[in-house]
Amino acid sequence: MGQFPVNLEEAIEWLASFGGEPDGGVSRTLYSQPWKDAQQALKGWMENSGLHTTYDSIGNLFGRLPSSNPNAQTILIGSHVDTVKAGGKYDGAYGIIAGILALDFLKKTYGTPAINLEVVSFCEEEGSRFPLALWGSGMMTGTYSFNEISDIKDSEGISFETAMMAAGFGLSEYRVRNDIQNFIELHIEQGPTLEKVEKSIGIVKAIVGQKRFRITVNGESNHVGTTSMIWRRDALHGAVNMIHDLYESVKNYDEDLVTSVGQIFVEPNVPNVIPNQVRFTVDARHPNESILSSFCQQFTEIFKTHAKKRDLDIQIEMWHEVQPAQMDRTLNEIVQSICTRSTFPFHWMNSGAGHDAQLFARICPTTIIFVPSQGGISHSPIEFTSTKDLETGLEVLIQLLHQLAYDH
Repeated sequence: MGQFPVNLEEAIEWLASFGGEPDGGVSRTLYSQPWKDAQQALKGWMENSGLHTTYDSIGNLFGRLPSSNPNAQTILIGSHVDTVKAGGKYDGAYGIIAGILALDFLKKTYGTPAINLEVVSFCEEEGSRFPLALWGSGMMTGTYSFNEISDIKDSEGISFETAMMAAGFGLSEYRVRNDIQNFIELHIEQGPTLEKVEKSIGIVKAIVGQKRFRITVNGESNHVGTTSMIWRRDALHGAVNMIHDLYESVKNYDEDLVTSVGQIFVEPNVPNVIPNQVRFTVDARHPNESILSSFCQQFTEIFKTHAKKRDLDIQIEMWHEVQPAQMDRTLNEIVQSICTRSTFPFHWMNSGAGHDAQLFARICPTTIIFVPSQGGISHSPIEFTSTKDLETGLEVLIQLLHQLAYDH
């Protein structure tokens, strides 16, 4: 490999070397030294490919293939450069790498586009260093402002603003752009669906909405041996019935509804004492807001009924909410026609995970194209997508951009 990669396989390994861990994972958190090194390396590669590069004031990196029309809009392609701690090589990185390779190919093959083509390496999406996700796309779309980060610190007590300024960013006012005509994100699926249905391309209909809750059930502690079952105010007994009925109630909805109880804390957590408090979480997701809201209303009523039946107190707090984001039907139909023409097996699906695209869907026609993840594994050193599947996704992206930016 020379100074810069020449194909997808080389590029994945090259970018993974910035923040690479001994076990094959990658740790490249926002404004860290590996993050800065990766952005600078991508900037050099973009320039080597003939793209015009810029940073915005928070560290989003852009490589532009300009139109000859000074008034042309911009088609933005890309993903995020940051990772979770000890994450994989493909999540986020693939979308940036494919964007650079696609623009390099289009420039060499077809010359100047009728619409500006621009690849973006978002500074942050994961929320792995600071408790704020989608920072790069949030600022670009006007969803966030600098107010969001005023009191945020990382686990070492370093403030968001301090880290940003130390990296050379955040020193000037942020200007939200108004020239974005489309946003397209190429991404590994991070789930098992495409592998299970044996398809090469996932055409994403929507990114699901999310609602997360903290449930606190309070009863009364007492001795297990001396307290009759009929007199108990057993918080765990109530919580177990709530959780059972939560999972049972999913059967009343379509297959797109998913839910999980991911955390449970029991007090006093002693073998011979009746639990007086149980705290647990509920995560519920669906691509349709009204269905998601209906489900959440239903299970909260079920929980309250169980609490009343057992003389328990209950608090239900929704602490996180993300609205569903619909991807653009016209863009998706173009992707479908490309797959049909090229005989790439495809599957219409939803994204159960959040992506930068969900914020762009609010301001412009947007879509995500998925390629398979082996074993459905992501955010892990063993995250893997075959070169063949990566190249299929790149080919779809190239054809989509050619149709959008050259066929005029």
